[in-house]
Amino acid sequence: MNTIESGKTAAITSYILGIGVFIAMSMNAEDKNAFASFHIRQALGLFLTFISLGLIVNNFDSLMISIPMWIFVFMLWSYGMLTAVKGETKPVPLLGELYQKWFKSIS
Repeated sequence: MNTIESGKTAAITSYILGIGVFIAMSMNAEDKNAFASFHIRQALGLFLTFISLGLIVNNFDSLMISIPMWIFVFMLWSYGMLTAVKGETKPVPLLGELYQKWFKSIS
């Protein structure tokens, strides 16, 4: 429980816009907190997914494609933020396990 409470601020911060990931990484640099690291990896993955999908969807210039992408990313982001606030380490659906694997060097 102490690990969760001490890492909760960095975990929640990581979900705030794109810059929050980097702020949380600096907050977690000295006292490597496993809870914060988990959520930093999730938030970084979500941010990169958002950028990647945005670059692809931008080529179509269609609201019929853009709106579902925004909803998809928002739902995953909301899930990640809620688990951080509740003190849980549940990966986001569909991609969360991959984020943990891809960014395992971030601790």
